[in-house]
Amino acid sequence: MTTSLAIILIFGLAANAIFKKIGLPGLLGMLLLGIVLGPYVLNWLDGDLLRISGDLRKIALIIILLRAGLGISKSQLAKVGATAIKMSCIPGILEGLTIALVSMWLFDFSFIEGGILGFTLAAVSPAVVVPLMLKYQDMRLGVKKGIPTLILASASIDDVFAITIFTTFLGLYGGSKINVGIELLNIPISILLGIILGVFFGLILVKLFKNFHIRDTRKVMIILGIAILITVIENALKNKLEIAGLLGVMAIGFIILEKRPIVANRLSLKFDKLWVFAELILFVLVGSQVNIQVAIQAGLKGLLIIFIGLCARSIGVLLSTLGTKLNYKERLFCVIAYIPKATVQAAIGAIPLGLGLPAGEIILAIAVLSILVTAPLGSIAINSTAEKLLI
Repeated sequence: MTTSLAIILIFGLAANAIFKKIGLPGLLGMLLLGIVLGPYVLNWLDGDLLRISGDLRKIALIIILLRAGLGISKSQLAKVGATAIKMSCIPGILEGLTIALVSMWLFDFSFIEGGILGFTLAAVSPAVVVPLMLKYQDMRLGVKKGIPTLILASASIDDVFAITIFTTFLGLYGGSKINVGIELLNIPISILLGIILGVFFGLILVKLFKNFHIRDTRKVMIILGIAILITVIENALKNKLEIAGLLGVMAIGFIILEKRPIVANRLSLKFDKLWVFAELILFVLVGSQVNIQVAIQAGLKGLLIIFIGLCARSIGVLLSTLGTKLNYKERLFCVIAYIPKATVQAAIGAIPLGLGLPAGEIILAIAVLSILVTAPLGSIAINSTAEKLLI
């Protein structure tokens, strides 16, 4: 495992630097490196490392979400709050339901099978989007109208909707006695519980840092430990109570910024440094989950359904930003920022196949294809348009 980590660090840094040098996003180089190093091409990564890949990717995602929370102020959030709520649900629901209906025609799926596919694909990738929005926040691009904050907040909640509705369709397929109304009601409850949990731990940390002198490096370690604990609580209660753990993670950073802004600014710099390592682990290991042969099986029909889904998602973004102060360029940027998919698709794409669904193979193939297509193209599109569309 140590050899694999060394390979990821050395080649990951090189891939990141090379792709930035030629004007492409560094994460694209890391994703492609993961594909090449992974079990489906060179198979250079140790099996033990791949077995804990999900945990490592979650820790990396926690790091960037903590950093995001430390950069979101109450005034910024108030400015985009209503729009963020709309963008967190309308685009994903439109995309998921559109794919569900189209897959009935393209693949002869039932509506429930189509729903499973639709909400496998419906989640935007915070792993791709959040680091880019933090970069634009630091560059002061779109900050006047709170656009990076809008996308940071809505992209995180978007995943909660997608995963919850995916789980509901999965239960309906398996014949579980699921009350769809109650499941949908669980979404705002899950979001609220996640925020409450994050605020609770955030206030404890604020009091701890106020009463005791603790070096910033140790503060980072304590915050990271608490954030991981929130996701542990989320998993432990999964069968009884849904909690949006990653939203709680962001809430910790938000509370620290509100109560101890000077400390929060110093901690942000620490998390920026930690992200250099976490970013390599996250994107290389996401890439290692991608089976190109499986993606090829999805073929042109797979590409078509991904494209149709993105069109529906884009309409959802435009509807969500109607009546706001955003001009057409800024609304177009929001559409582009909602393209990338990676984290959720890598995490749940294989679940239907593992449960023995006949449609599972096609669902996995299209999920993998969506990562291959939207993560690189989305990140390139975001990078190449941000300075032109945002002021």
